[in-house]
Amino acid sequence: MPHSILLIEDDTQIVEMLRNYLVKEGYDVSEAFNGLEGISLFRQKAFDIVIVDVMMPKLDGIEVIKLIREKSSVPILIMSAKDSDVDKAIGLGFGADDYIAKPFSLIEVTARIKAAIRRATTYSTAGQIATEATEQASGAARVLTFDVLRIDLDNFSVAKNDVDLKLTAKEFEILKLFTTNPNRVFTKAQLYGFIWNDEYYGDENVINVHIRRLREKIEDNPSEPKYIKTLWGIGYKWEGN
Repeated sequence: MPHSILLIEDDTQIVEMLRNYLVKEGYDVSEAFNGLEGISLFRQKAFDIVIVDVMMPKLDGIEVIKLIREKSSVPILIMSAKDSDVDKAIGLGFGADDYIAKPFSLIEVTARIKAAIRRATTYSTAGQIATEATEQASGAARVLTFDVLRIDLDNFSVAKNDVDLKLTAKEFEILKLFTTNPNRVFTKAQLYGFIWNDEYYGDENVINVHIRRLREKIEDNPSEPKYIKTLWGIGYKWEGN
């Protein structure tokens, strides 16, 4: 059964180009030309991935993402002609999984779609890859505690001072990778490979935004993090005990 894609974009030429190409690639494509129409379609049918433009009439892409995230963790790709850190931070902060800057190549879009669907069907792969052998050998605890943080690896839940935190799927995968490998340094290329399960193209903004958002949720002072430490020019590591 082909994977289903919801394409929300007000530029008819882009919609036609993407639809024709993706159908040839074997996808089932539904299209909407504004945010309200996109949300209406999303509520009528189950989709494997949503591609949404940022600037649209009636309801912009960010609002669309917020509404989708209230009900679903479906992979979301943002498209925008404004290739800026601000747009990326806003979009990814509200729950998008990846960012495609216009103009784009059809090959790149297809690669990102395949990667996003693959990640969604292998949820928490990063933590499993990094810790499976150790857990099988030693029966490692499935609930981790770091001071006021409590991380339940089986239920995919995190609490701080006994208050549940709302993490996105990617944020939890990053946290799980860090906390099951304390003091291990991960380069950005390694993080992208583990979490996004895809080749790293040097786009640091996706990683930077997710790390920043995760710090805002778990750290008392995100500007001076206690847990997720930055090693400038190298990557990140977890220093919690």
